[in-house]
Amino acid sequence: MKRTSEEAIILLGHGSRVSGAAQDMNRVGIRLKEKFGYAMVETCSMSRLGPRFPEVFERCVAQGARKIIVIPYFLHSGLHLVLDIPQMLQEKGREFPDVEIVLGKNLGFDEGLVDLVERRIQEALDFPDVRTQKLKGKDHYPLPPGELEFVPLPPERATRYNPEDPHH
Repeated sequence: MKRTSEEAIILLGHGSRVSGAAQDMNRVGIRLKEKFGYAMVETCSMSRLGPRFPEVFERCVAQGARKIIVIPYFLHSGLHLVLDIPQMLQEKGREFPDVEIVLGKNLGFDEGLVDLVERRIQEALDFPDVRTQKLKGKDHYPLPPGELEFVPLPPERATRYNPEDPHH
């Protein structure tokens, strides 16, 4: 497949308040360029530590991208994939009507992930018990202004948000 300088790939992750959390996604972006010859591959986050999607998108356009393929770097489907990300891309589409914006599939299920998980299982066999780890407190990872703390949702409460649940 011919790669053009008018095509950009953006890997879009969730974002984290942990410095360096996107390092692996960044490495994947670099390898995509090296291995498959894409002219422009960028990575960004929806929130928390940057760079953020709007600035990366606009940088791609400034570098000549006329088609931008956004790959959500997410394993599971959720509200970000079905609503937040498409809305974010549509907003940019209104701002940049001459740029084609394509939303690709998230990572989801792939047979390659089965092999990867098996490799992680084999690696874990030699790891020490988790109770021996020294952990930093949450105060070491401050929330950016305006961000909310993650709040777990018990399964019995979560089911009320699933209209496909037969017990709902």
